[in-house]
This record gives sequence, C-alpha cells and structure tokens, in this order.
Amino acid sequence: MIDINCLKEALSEVIYPGFKKNIMSFDFVKEISIDDDKVSIQMNIPSASVEIESQLRTEIIKRISILGASEVNLTIAKPVIPKETSSQGRNVLPNIHNFVMVSSGKGGVGKSTTAVNIAISLAQQGKRVGLLDADIYGPNIPRMMGIEEIQPVFLGKTIKPILAYDIKVMSIGSLVERGSSLIWKGAMVTQAIEQMLEDIEWGSLDVLLFDMPPGTGDAQLALAQNLPVTAGVCVTTPQKVALDDTIRSMDMFTQLHIPIAGIVENMSGFICPESGKEYDIFGKSTTQPLADAYSTEVLGEIPIEPAIREGGDSGLPITVLAPNCESSKRYQKIASRLWNSLQKVNAEGGVNNEKIQPTVF
Repeated sequence: MIDINCLKEALSEVIYPGFKKNIMSFDFVKEISIDDDKVSIQMNIPSASVEIESQLRTEIIKRISILGASEVNLTIAKPVIPKETSSQGRNVLPNIHNFVMVSSGKGGVGKSTTAVNIAISLAQQGKRVGLLDADIYGPNIPRMMGIEEIQPVFLGKTIKPILAYDIKVMSIGSLVERGSSLIWKGAMVTQAIEQMLEDIEWGSLDVLLFDMPPGTGDAQLALAQNLPVTAGVCVTTPQKVALDDTIRSMDMFTQLHIPIAGIVENMSGFICPESGKEYDIFGKSTTQPLADAYSTEVLGEIPIEPAIREGGDSGLPITVLAPNCESSKRYQKIASRLWNSLQKVNAEGGVNNEKIQPTVF
C-alpha cells in the first residue's frame, strides 16, 4: 500500500504552471484516498485552461506512478465559464471604441494609481479618454484626480462626467456623501455598475478605462456582461504573496473571454530622491514568468518614487506633476504598449464584435 506521506511529498514536487509554488502549498489538492495501490485525488484549480489542466495531469500521474500506483483517478475541477461574457455580451456604450479593465488580485498594489496615470498618459498622447472608478468599495479616483470637491452635473436622468486633465471621469465616490461607508453585495453591486455605465454621458471616446475593485467578483462579471471589454490589464507587485493572488485576475480575464493586454509590475524598485539611484527592495522582474504562462507581456515596471505618493494624495498625478521623471516616462511607454495591444485585438476580432476569443496560453 502506498504511504500517504510519500504521496503528499510527491504532490509537493508538482509546481503550478507559471509559479514557483507547488499545488500542495496553494491548497489546490482537496481530497486524497488510497485503496491498496489505487490512488484517487480531487483538485480544484483557478484556471479554466485546458493546457494548464493537461500539464498538471501529466505531471501528477507521472510522479504517483513512480510510487507504484497501479491506477490513478485524478479529478480536476475548474471554474465554470459564465454563459454571458465579453465575447457575446451586449454593448451599452457603442460610441466608445475600446474598453480596458484594470484589475488586481489583491488590494494595496497600486491599481488605482496605475489606472490614473495610464489614462493621463493616453490623453497626453492625443487619445480621447474616459476613466470610470468602478471600485465601489473604496473609490480613490476623486482624490487622485483632484476632483473631490467637484459635484457632477445631472442632465435630467443622465450625469455629465467630470473633466480632469482632459479625461472624462466618474466615480461612485462623486455620487455618494463623502466618507460614507459603502456596504454592497450581490445584486446591489451589479445594479450600481450598470447604472454608472448607462446613466453617464460619456460621448465618443477612443478608450474608457475601468478601475476595478481588487479580486474577482460581481463588479467584474457585471462589466463583462454589459460591454465587450477589449482588454484587461493586471497590476501586481514583485512580492510572491501578490503574485500568488495575481493568477486569479489573469484567469478571470480568460474565463470572461477578455484578452490580456499585459501586466504592470508596480513598486518595482525604489528610486532614491537624492541620488536618483534605483534599489530593488521588493525584488524586480518577478512577473515575467507569469506573463509567459499567459502568453502576454509585462507592459512596464513602475518604481517606488515619493512623487507618485505625493501626486496621488494632492490630486496631481505624477504624469502631470513631473512629466519628465523616470516613472512618468515609464507610464508613457505602458500607455503606448497598451494602445498597440488594443489595436491588435481590434485587428484580430474587433471591439463591439462577437468574435473576440479567449486568450490561449
């Protein structure tokens, strides 16, 4: 009979594709049973990819067979792809050419800062840009864009977005009393997202960026069901704990049939304001293996720079406050790469077109 401890040790050697952690550390193995030399394993993985499943299945069966198992029954449960996704959802904003979902697997990685500075960089490059703060649990865009004290204009049943740095901006934070505790769940989240899409007079835009809540949930699904999202951008930091959560956002894009434009590695090094020297205090370039696993690219690496925090707190984003600094230049490159990715998606399938396919990796 195969020893359970030897079996667990063998499974601990199976690395989840694109990461350095094994399937036992991720707690993907939910049940193990041994009947003489027959082994049964049940797993749950966050990826809907057939390739990921096949790779895991081959590796697991190979390692268990070495232990002398005559039969291996491996069940791998994957996420269920929603019936209505961005590949076949309706489009409530046909005057907007591109929709970009800026997401993250966890909070505190600089997702809103990234969304703001990408939006400004695109506008500085001559694009007609909109920015919707869909982070209904913690809307930070009004402060970052310097519009905290500005009230939106209501035009009958619709709302005129607030103009800041040549960008049309709207946030749930501009529609509720400042400092109010926003307690949302289920249908309330979906309704709030749908109303912000349909009730705001965006007009014609080249691109509308969405600053999403961290993680995956109702807000992301509601957006995908109402718009053919052109591409997703995932924001993370070099720390392993952040990268572990990033996989959920990447798989969310795949499940919702949203092409992945790339990853932004935030807090990638620290630029000393006195010497200008850059130090890799949190690590650097740790996201490349993840990008490779999802056949996408690292759009850019943004260092920790005091001016970024100062600009966000004061309502003067760094791309406005210091357009010639190193971080601003990197945001400009990220914006250019993102725009090129959008053009590629449109050429292959086209936004507002039901032929957009899931990213294959």
